[in-house]
Amino acid sequence: MAPVPDSFHRLAAAADLVIVEGAGSPAEVNLRARDVANMGFARAASVPMVLVGDIDRGGVIAQVIGTQAVLGPTDAAMVKGFIINKFRGDVTLFDEGYRLIAARSGWQGFGVLPYFPEAARLPAEDALDLPRRHGTGALRIVCLGLSRIANFDDLDPLAQEPGVSLTILQPGEALPGDTDLVILPGTKSTCGDLAFLRAQGRDVDLVAHHRRGRAILGLCGGYQTLSRVIRDPGGIEGPPGTVAGLGMPEIETEMTPDKRLERVRARHLASGTDMQGYEIHIGRSSGPGRARPFAMVTGQPEGAVSTDGRVMGSYLRGIFGSDAFRRAFLQDWAAADKLWITGPRSMRCWTGWPGILRRILMFRGCWRWRDRFCFH
Repeated sequence: MAPVPDSFHRLAAAADLVIVEGAGSPAEVNLRARDVANMGFARAASVPMVLVGDIDRGGVIAQVIGTQAVLGPTDAAMVKGFIINKFRGDVTLFDEGYRLIAARSGWQGFGVLPYFPEAARLPAEDALDLPRRHGTGALRIVCLGLSRIANFDDLDPLAQEPGVSLTILQPGEALPGDTDLVILPGTKSTCGDLAFLRAQGRDVDLVAHHRRGRAILGLCGGYQTLSRVIRDPGGIEGPPGTVAGLGMPEIETEMTPDKRLERVRARHLASGTDMQGYEIHIGRSSGPGRARPFAMVTGQPEGAVSTDGRVMGSYLRGIFGSDAFRRAFLQDWAAADKLWITGPRSMRCWTGWPGILRRILMFRGCWRWRDRFCFH
């Protein structure tokens, strides 16, 4: 526990306001002895708390009063008040309930916040909040749901792109045969999620998808799973050893103890568009596939592309936030009968038969883109 409040105090010394978001629920008193993310942290760092109740899920009166009932006296004293979140309709309809919560809990009410539909466009709080499907566009993108998915907000710009249908494929769900692009997202454990993918039969799905002439993109840990071999001599992700990867681009990955963390500017080679992103990963990838890089970063090759151009991998994260790159990439990998465009006039040259011919000439696989509060 000690490093957690120490880190908080260093951050607080450099900022005027620090808002700490709890994880889970402070009412999980059965976990209190080992708690780091809720009351344990609040007590250790002397951070006053505000309890936020989600009325959209129902039972918010019991949520707040029940929490007060199960907390120990010292923990309950850390809570300075409550907020009711996601109220739909006339707020005055909850006046009686609001007064009841304040009277029964003894906590101050800080207000009722209305339901805000546009909040769905903000990054999901965690993987459990990820919507399964976004959009109804003709360009069909599937992201494989992983057991240890990380940095999943890479997908947010895709979900909001007109003309795109994005699906987060869950375990047990079949990969649709009309999928244009499959994305393997980042993961907190490359070897662990590689085993998870195989257990779901996704290795077979990806081979079939590739044979249908469609595209695959691996990002960060997803890129590593595409390797022919993944070596972990130091046992960073588990017992030391070597495992076979999905074997699509000609690369091999070795897990290393050093972690790369850097903001980058890059140029996507296939489209010639600039993009911004960041790297946050352990491990290094090498092999013949690196001679066909996905991008260039400060003059150096980054990522890898298969010989047919339809399997791509990159360590770069956040790149779909770059509008020009995102639209060029998606247009490139849309099937010929699904051409769509939402970008500026300069991109419209990709539509119609002249645009199709241009794509054939340019791309090998072208027929397929410090008051401090802790909130709970």
